[in-house]
Amino acid sequence: MQLDFSILVKSFPYLLAGAWMTVKITSLSVAVGIIIGTIGGLMRVSKNPILFWLSTIYVEVIRGTPLLVQIFIVYFGLPSIGIRLTPYLSAVAALGINSGAYVSEIVRGGIQSISKGQMEAARSLGMSYGQAMRYVVLPQAMVRILPPLGNEFIALLKDSSLVSTIAIAELTRVGQQIITRTFQSFEIWIGVALFYFVMTFIMSRIVRFLESRLAIND
Repeated sequence: MQLDFSILVKSFPYLLAGAWMTVKITSLSVAVGIIIGTIGGLMRVSKNPILFWLSTIYVEVIRGTPLLVQIFIVYFGLPSIGIRLTPYLSAVAALGINSGAYVSEIVRGGIQSISKGQMEAARSLGMSYGQAMRYVVLPQAMVRILPPLGNEFIALLKDSSLVSTIAIAELTRVGQQIITRTFQSFEIWIGVALFYFVMTFIMSRIVRFLESRLAIND
């Protein structure tokens, strides 16, 4: 069998469109994950037992079940209870909820890495717990949680390939569609892999740059 990598040139616009869809879904999902994860992380360090255990159950359940199953629950399961989402919204919701569990642990670790003296000093100046967390603890924690947040973005970008199972035209799905027309699976999957590599490489460089900038300004 003779390999023909010229098919990658012909397929480049389609793969690029799929890669762009992957970036959009991942970016929105990470945004949702950061919102959920920040709230979850704060609940994880809360002294309120109800908030603590609710966040703990959420984190353990999400981290203890496969992402693919979570995608199926959102897309195929929710309609059975009257909640119908488009494939795109289902993908963002499932990935965002999944990411939120991991971001919760990242935020919790970042907050707990800050000396308790910072909170005590802020409270002694008359700040409420919320003000001390917002203006003193979280800004310092952000510097420390940026690298793992970047890693979470990269991991989710790769995991987003699973939404191809619900007919989202992201990179992996587009690759599958091209293969059904051309029957040149090796060349196309090499191209798909290269696209993922380029995206993750660029993201890792951006994270490293931001990390260095924050270190300078710290």
